[in-house]
Amino acid sequence: MTTATADIARDLAPTGVLRASINLGNPVLAHGTPDSPGGVTVDIAREIGARLGLPVELVCFDAARKSFEAMTTGRADLCFLAVEPAREAEVAFTSPYVVIEGVYAVPADSGIATPADVDRDGVRIGVKQGSAYDLFLTRTLRHATLVRGEEGVDTFLGEGLEVAAGIRQPMTAFVAEHPGLRLIEDRFMEIRQAVGTTSERRPGTVRFLTDLVEELKAVGFVAEALRRAGRSPGLVAPPRPDETRSR
Repeated sequence: MTTATADIARDLAPTGVLRASINLGNPVLAHGTPDSPGGVTVDIAREIGARLGLPVELVCFDAARKSFEAMTTGRADLCFLAVEPAREAEVAFTSPYVVIEGVYAVPADSGIATPADVDRDGVRIGVKQGSAYDLFLTRTLRHATLVRGEEGVDTFLGEGLEVAAGIRQPMTAFVAEHPGLRLIEDRFMEIRQAVGTTSERRPGTVRFLTDLVEELKAVGFVAEALRRAGRSPGLVAPPRPDETRSR
């Protein structure tokens, strides 16, 4: 290990163990149980640890807001979250490794046909509290009302709301299980999933993480991790713009 790599390891994991916060509530990124998690985020966390010569501890949660709290309270050194302004004050993000989509579901007989139709007075949207789409809709909606819960789809069903918001893959499965619902196919947002660490890290540490994410995308590591988890390799984020220009 070079001196520079050792310095990054000490900065990123001051306890000597790389503690990675894993959100099992996002099935695109992680799956399994806290005792036996898997998925692209788990694979990336372990690869970062291997590059730095660090043992990895996977700290698992069932919601993004809990994963974020683990970072901000010092219980984790890494997180895997969507890039959102509400988080960037406390978390330094890499470029994204995966891009997923936020979509709406509505009752089959609803007059809502497009994402633009949702932002109207009297429309209530069920969302998972603290999720990327909760944060996005909080700052972009002008007329519709967000109703937050542990699971947005459960809140949508339980309270008879007009709309449910979520990630495309689980929302597609949700609609398939409920014949009285339909998916609005057009996305209302892109969710840029990135590796994050505390904003107090040295610039060189964040640069190391960003460069590694770009490398793992370029060599097919991220695509293969998605494939092993039963997810589409087409979810891999494009190279960051400076990488694109240099090729």
